[in-house]
Amino acid sequence: MQSPHPLELTDPVTVETGSHHPEVNGNALVKTEAAPSELVKPDPRLSDPRAEALRQMLERHRGNRQLVILQDFPDPDALSSAWTYKLIAEKFDIQCDIAYAGALSHQENITLVRLTGMPLVRWNVQGAKNKDQRDCSCYQGYILIDNQGTTSQLLPIVQEAGLPAIAIIDHHTLQETIQAEFTDIRPTTRATATILTQYLQSGLLPLDSSNPIHVKCATALMHGLRSDTDCLKQAKEEDFLAAAFLSRYIDYQLLNTILQSHRSKQVMDVIERSLKNRSIHNNFSISGVGYIRYEDRDAIPQAADFLVTEENVHTAVVYGLVHDEDEEVELIIGSLRTTKITLDPDEFIKEAFGKDSQGRFFGGGRSQAGGFEIPVGFLSGLNENAEYAKLKWNVYDTQIKQKLLHLVNPKNNVLHGTE
Repeated sequence: MQSPHPLELTDPVTVETGSHHPEVNGNALVKTEAAPSELVKPDPRLSDPRAEALRQMLERHRGNRQLVILQDFPDPDALSSAWTYKLIAEKFDIQCDIAYAGALSHQENITLVRLTGMPLVRWNVQGAKNKDQRDCSCYQGYILIDNQGTTSQLLPIVQEAGLPAIAIIDHHTLQETIQAEFTDIRPTTRATATILTQYLQSGLLPLDSSNPIHVKCATALMHGLRSDTDCLKQAKEEDFLAAAFLSRYIDYQLLNTILQSHRSKQVMDVIERSLKNRSIHNNFSISGVGYIRYEDRDAIPQAADFLVTEENVHTAVVYGLVHDEDEEVELIIGSLRTTKITLDPDEFIKEAFGKDSQGRFFGGGRSQAGGFEIPVGFLSGLNENAEYAKLKWNVYDTQIKQKLLHLVNPKNNVLHGTE
């Protein structure tokens, strides 16, 4: 859907004097030099051209109501960034509802939302009984935060309703699927939380350490930033500057409580299965963990995080067959984690699994992490028959391994028998 006010921005990083990032994300280009080496001081007329462009967009939509769409299984980076956008938009009398279609299953995410009182709602995307909840008539547009629509079941709903894409703010690889009025996509930035923090630094929302909402939001942003930079081990200069800015406002006790969330028994069981079922090929650890309940879906990336720490392993891929009884949906869901600098998770996953019939990739990634979701389709359900369920899993397990080994060990990628 083409916007009447297209404005898209490049990543701010440059490698040579006078050069700009080679990726052009759309219709109008704002060229910026290297990321600033010091904190930007708040200014009513914003010094950062990206923040100024966002301010102008928000001003044009003053008084509107917008739907902020997250990926189906939002992580701390997405959750905190969406909340920050909502608070910024309120300064322009814009009401935002934050929505997602999947589930919050990671313990840290559940704790983050519960302890901060973060305002968000899950939209049920299937079933006639949930149709009223999906009414989009009250919104004047939608916003994509930390995603570009390819990981959300809500995108077809808002597109069918004719809602315009108002803004996309993300740090993942450009998907080239949606034209929005304002686009700030920075593939070389480690976290969307860093982008939103830079908006705060530019003065779009002056933080007040005596305001409990601001303190909780800053704490959430710090958690999101830490999460997507592997506890700052993968952080770049702009991430450290953002963290330094947020450190003035965060509640350290709250952050520590979130980080100390305990793993559930279900998560520990999945990690145990991933250890038992793993096979190692050329320093890749590949493990299928069988059937998993929809609400335990986040156990898969946690298992991948664990397997990649094994000696002589640089990349771990964990996947399972996720079943949602309420929605009658089954998906093969997988996560990739890597410490190999030369491995691009986005390229690897896209090459391994390709696209669906509509031309959308089954997965993608960012620096050192990626994920994929493959619908089971016609073979969904009937899992009460143990023999059939085992047979179905064996078929999908073998097919996933075949596709992965085609890249991992191309000279001998055919599986013979069981491992």
